[in-house]
Amino acid sequence: MRVVSIPMRTRFRGLTVREAALVEGPAGWGEWSPFLEYDARIAEPWLRCAEEAAAGDWPDPVRDGVPVNVTVPAIGPESAHALVVRGGCRTAKVKVAEAGQSLADDQARLEAVRDALGPDGRVRIDANGAWSVDDAVAAIGVLDRAAGGLEYVEQPSASVEELAAVRRRVRVPIAADESIRRAEDPYRVRDLAAADIAVLKVQPLGGVRACLRIAEEIGLPVVVSSALETSVGIAAGVALAAALPELPYACGLATVQLLTDDVAVAPLLPVAGALPVGRPLVDGAALTRTAAAAGRVAWWEARLRAVRALQQDGRP
Repeated sequence: MRVVSIPMRTRFRGLTVREAALVEGPAGWGEWSPFLEYDARIAEPWLRCAEEAAAGDWPDPVRDGVPVNVTVPAIGPESAHALVVRGGCRTAKVKVAEAGQSLADDQARLEAVRDALGPDGRVRIDANGAWSVDDAVAAIGVLDRAAGGLEYVEQPSASVEELAAVRRRVRVPIAADESIRRAEDPYRVRDLAAADIAVLKVQPLGGVRACLRIAEEIGLPVVVSSALETSVGIAAGVALAAALPELPYACGLATVQLLTDDVAVAPLLPVAGALPVGRPLVDGAALTRTAAAAGRVAWWEARLRAVRALQQDGRP
């Protein structure tokens, strides 16, 4: 196991540095990078995903490229405009409802993103469950107009019940992320008709094959999204997107560009709005360059022991 620590270009999800553990197996490398506040129980499926990757246990792809969106953090409109132009994608996912910012800030960001994309680009927003039902309904109307039409709204409210209530009151499609990823029962999204789209992330859900099973059983169109991984982790998300029978939406996997460095010889960055399917070659020099301090490595080793103890007890 090698632990890396890579600064972010822009504060995102409250992070300024991304730490990840990379594990090597017979087929190459897998990434285990549950966020630092997650306990062993939550971190366990992330490890299963890494082990699946390192073992080479991915399904065969049905496509050789995956369309992706550019991800726009809660930054100012000028920076958002520049990021979208630089990203080279025809779809943008824009963070909204950031703590300390206003709806007017979100409007300005969306207007800048629409200007950068032009009238034919697609714009989606992600509120990370920050709104109440009434606030979500009001904000979605305002932001739909600011964006010149939203493709969908990701996780406007926190609970599955709230998502279902919002969905009944707005015309913009609703996507469920945390309601699937963090819920004890992700199928409640299906049972309560709470979303039009399922956002799946391979690490939190236990790997590519586990996500394929969830996608089939939920029966919703899928968007594969990242958990701010290095190219090693992003490759697992690409493997899922490449194996899905249908892929009607661009995926949220173009996030390596949010990091200041990467561990791959050729980082997984979009070309003409798409990522290639395959395993990135890990750069030994990059592993050394981005290596975490000894104290952080010890912390990850202790975390791994805690997860292994759960697995041996059969408790995950």
